[in-house]
Amino acid sequence: MDALAGLLDGPRARGAFLLRMVMEPPWSVRIEDEAPLCLMTMAKGEAWVIPEAGNAIRMRPGDVVVARGPEPYTVACAADAEPSWLIGPGGSCSTLRGEPLSVSMDLGVRTWGNTADGSAAMLVGTYLMGGELTRRLLDALPGLLILPADEWNSSLMPLLDEEISRDEPGQSVVLDRLLDLLLIAVLRDWFSRPQAKAPAWYRAMGDPVVGQALRLMQNDPAHPWTVALLATRTGVSRAQLARRFSELVGEPPMSYLTGWRLAQAADLLRTTDVTVEAVARKVGYSGSFALSAAFKRVRGISPQEHRTQADIR
Repeated sequence: MDALAGLLDGPRARGAFLLRMVMEPPWSVRIEDEAPLCLMTMAKGEAWVIPEAGNAIRMRPGDVVVARGPEPYTVACAADAEPSWLIGPGGSCSTLRGEPLSVSMDLGVRTWGNTADGSAAMLVGTYLMGGELTRRLLDALPGLLILPADEWNSSLMPLLDEEISRDEPGQSVVLDRLLDLLLIAVLRDWFSRPQAKAPAWYRAMGDPVVGQALRLMQNDPAHPWTVALLATRTGVSRAQLARRFSELVGEPPMSYLTGWRLAQAADLLRTTDVTVEAVARKVGYSGSFALSAAFKRVRGISPQEHRTQADIR
């Protein structure tokens, strides 16, 4: 499991919220859904994405914008357009006065807007679930990032455009996987750019020694890894691995492994009902007591308290 696979493993785009938004000016939609991630691309026409703070981004056909939640933002026909509609948690849609719009603006299968033949059409894919593994990468993203069509292109966008309004058996699974693939393509491109501030451990994936050690730990966190064993598997001395790993990643190998294991445990506790004992063994701890001790030491709460807090939210 590499960095991007880790991003989408577990709480990935299962039952993601996907739609084609079709609009004719004037229009402006305030997004307050608190979703961890939203990917938008223009199929035709233009739109503006306006964050709470910072500069508005103009979107043209083929451009892709990624919005990192949970901060609100606005999507509109113009940078100074006043919002008329509100998207809340779970994709609920209403006027600013709270009047529901889910029926009146329904234009068919996964299609929504103020007119069926609007001059602007945007494809929107929203990840409804966050997670600890997701956060490890997404925290490195800006609130809004754009890949202009003249600097980046993907054959996946026309396919998503074609598939998004189909009503076929298993279509939601097809769309989830397309969204995952498109996001991976976008993030690969973004983190390869000089202005991107990729996490140190992500950049270290390209190192022949440290990258291999990272993949070994990520692929099999339950294995009883030690620095000596990782060094043997990567073909260097223990001292060489420890020094090189700390230089590139910013922390020792075992510290990174602990963080990875606890991130996986936190996601499993949040998204499944398996016992703490089972979670502990799955991520590399001898049992619930060992996991609880590590969880409390690093996160300040017990695994069960973490699960209870997730249930409350």
